[in-house]
Amino acid sequence: MNVLCPLGVKAMHFNVYLDDETGHRLNALAQKAGETRNSLIRRAVRDMLDGQARPKWPESVLRHQGFPDFPDLKSLRSELTPPADDPLA
Repeated sequence: MNVLCPLGVKAMHFNVYLDDETGHRLNALAQKAGETRNSLIRRAVRDMLDGQARPKWPESVLRHQGFPDFPDLKSLRSELTPPADDPLA
């Protein structure tokens, strides 16, 4: 169901049930951050959905520093020969 939220924009209304521990942690975080529980939940859902839309590199790939004895890519490109015919022409 769409409703007009206090900010004047259309919004969907949901009921979310949390276990006691998660609820207490959410309350503490909201108080510490000076935000409402709803704003934290909105941000968490948005971040989760954005993360699903943009696949992330595995941590092992992000930590990889390369191979010290691998040749410079510029030098490898200079060894390439252009195609005889441009396939897009």
